[in-house]
Amino acid sequence: MFVGHLAVALAAKRAAPRAPLGALVAGAFGLDLIWPFLLLVGLERVRIVPGYTAFTPLVFEHYPWSHSLGMALIWGAVSGRLSARVLKNARAGLLIGLAVVSHWVLDFITHVPDLPLWPGGPAVGLGLWNSIVGTLVVEGALFAGAIALYLRTTERRTAAGTWGLWALIGFTGLIWISGPWSAPPPSVTALAGVALAMWLFPLWAAWIERNRAMRPSGR
Repeated sequence: MFVGHLAVALAAKRAAPRAPLGALVAGAFGLDLIWPFLLLVGLERVRIVPGYTAFTPLVFEHYPWSHSLGMALIWGAVSGRLSARVLKNARAGLLIGLAVVSHWVLDFITHVPDLPLWPGGPAVGLGLWNSIVGTLVVEGALFAGAIALYLRTTERRTAAGTWGLWALIGFTGLIWISGPWSAPPPSVTALAGVALAMWLFPLWAAWIERNRAMRPSGR
């Protein structure tokens, strides 16, 4: 999943108006935000094999600390608890924590069986990435539905609230839909560098939220 993770953050805003969109985006992408650091220090491993699946050339050999279900639950619990304390809102903390865990659930749908249930445990995955059409339909429908829900939940405060949102949607959508036809990363280090750039998404989302407001019906 890629835009699917953004979809979770956008949809969660309706359920938790007090949760900052930047925090929801950070939570939804959370496991992928942790992963490149672990990759660079050698605690996790990935190989680049063109054609490994129809949608991505990445072979995730070892990533139990970022992408096992057990660790996702721990990361989610810690994130949710800290968020609730900082925001002084239990509902917001709960939704941020659930956004973290949702990352594993969505990855379970798309990945081939390479997601460990716990460090050292069996690996699972439904393999939607083996079908380009299936991935585009399933993830695209999730993304479109979440965008529609977010637009019904919020309204622009300034013009930047409109074009900033659509720029983020367009940028992430372009990266996602071009994936199967793009050249594979030249190296694991380059891949990690690109993955680190995803830390810009929570900042982008926070800026968007400064220029949007909750609709009365979205509260």
